[in-house]
Amino acid sequence: MQVTPSTQSALREVQAELGLSVTEAARRAQIISATIATIAELGYHKTSFAKIKERAGLSSTRIISYHFTNKAGLMQAVVTAATGMKDKFLEERTQGTTDRAGLLRGYIESEIAFLGSYPELVRVMVEMASSGSDAEGWFMSAPIVEEFRTGRLERQLRQGQREGAFGDFAPDVMALSIAQAIDGVAAKFAADPKLDLERYGRELADLFTRATAA
Repeated sequence: MQVTPSTQSALREVQAELGLSVTEAARRAQIISATIATIAELGYHKTSFAKIKERAGLSSTRIISYHFTNKAGLMQAVVTAATGMKDKFLEERTQGTTDRAGLLRGYIESEIAFLGSYPELVRVMVEMASSGSDAEGWFMSAPIVEEFRTGRLERQLRQGQREGAFGDFAPDVMALSIAQAIDGVAAKFAADPKLDLERYGRELADLFTRATAA
């Protein structure tokens, strides 16, 4: 599996924002891209520096070590890049929306749209959430992905309740329900790439807008 051109472009932008030289940013993006593709295809536990080197077309695994030191450093870069790209995607699609119901709708529809735009990143984030905190990996992988998956949404739901925009429900349960509904669409889309994501996003947004209404 290869990452999409949109992912490659976004990765280069993320690395460039770190203040690296053009050459360093390009090389780091190349390695992270190969790592994402390898995890998405083989799974986290079968991903090694040797496999990444082969996919990236590098002459030696020492090039990976030079830029990221070890597996933990590389996995930190992968998680940071993936969550950063997703955050930017969601922000761009909800920009200008201020009411809580509109933000919730935008969040759900954007999450579903992200599945189609960056399918390999979705697979990687699932892998990192369940397997990323091994002895050699980055111990914060799973907590950060889980925080990104439900933590921030739960806080937004609580704030909406305090403001009177949402009704009476358990925010942690609602956040988990929304996340699991999105996970279900992701699994269905993986099995059927022709799935109408726009319709699923709209229907889920309608469902949870009603469920959270004041």
